[in-house]
Amino acid sequence: MDVTAEVWLGTIAVLAVVLVVDLVVIGRRPHVPSMREAGVAIGVYSGLAVLFGLWVWWAHGPGFAGEFFAGWLTEYSLSVDNLFVFVLIMANLRVPRELQQFALMFGIVLALVFRGVFIAVGAAAIERFSWVFVVFGVFLVYTAVRLYLDYVADDDSDEATENAVMRWVRGRFPSTPDFRGTKLVVIEEGRRLATPMLLVVVALGTTDLLFALDSIPAIYGLTQEPYLVFTANVFALMGLRQLYFLIGGLLRRLVYLSVGLAVILAFIGVKLVLHAVHEYGWDAALGLDLDIPIWLSLLVIIATLAITTVASLLTSPPETRSSPPDAPSGQ
Repeated sequence: MDVTAEVWLGTIAVLAVVLVVDLVVIGRRPHVPSMREAGVAIGVYSGLAVLFGLWVWWAHGPGFAGEFFAGWLTEYSLSVDNLFVFVLIMANLRVPRELQQFALMFGIVLALVFRGVFIAVGAAAIERFSWVFVVFGVFLVYTAVRLYLDYVADDDSDEATENAVMRWVRGRFPSTPDFRGTKLVVIEEGRRLATPMLLVVVALGTTDLLFALDSIPAIYGLTQEPYLVFTANVFALMGLRQLYFLIGGLLRRLVYLSVGLAVILAFIGVKLVLHAVHEYGWDAALGLDLDIPIWLSLLVIIATLAITTVASLLTSPPETRSSPPDAPSGQ
């Protein structure tokens, strides 16, 4: 895939403008978005992703378009799974509803930064070492097993918000007892104090870092084009905070989403290992072609997501159709 520097810069510029506009709007007017506002935003972002995929088809062929759509669907699914953890963070740290949108946007920006770093590192490693595919593949299979075991354990503890970084921040910085709008740090009586919002940002950032470790190897199992990896990740994160408010408690109805993601990650992990075997020509020596085509990957991803979503909606009790945990306005 031949992507010129001009296309790279143009793509980054357009996506940056969208992100900056969104940040400015949220920063000036933190609020709980209405169902209509959230629905329109998600529709626009999803439509832009589809249009981008069609442009890739027109400009670079159906193969690369298939890689983009497979990557976008996988990353979007993983991002939706992130929302489960975000819900726990907002509830455990008692974030007021009107400030949750600002916190989510902060989390999404941090996710973009972390994924951008991992994309660059992953691209450089893949270009120099074919055995990296084996490392990525084994890591994804391990992640799939861990995800399934977490699902079986059904643990909704505070572990998502309390980690070594959080404990260090709590011990290092004295904080105010309640939120001070969107401020992360305030000065009161000559003392610089952290606010609970800083703890929220740290919790979201450390969570994003862990999720980036899973998501980047997953998409490199579907495409080795850094341009498609980058754009699929950005489109997957667009509209995520609106989705948080739109479907709210319905996230908890997707009881089998973790199982579906475990299946997808395990499939991509095996695909990466087989791709490494193909790169070294070991399958050709046996008269075989073990490289899994992108159309089969896309079919497996769509089928798995469809089955797990339908099964979840059919089996989950209707009382789970609640809104996200409603935090009080202060502590």
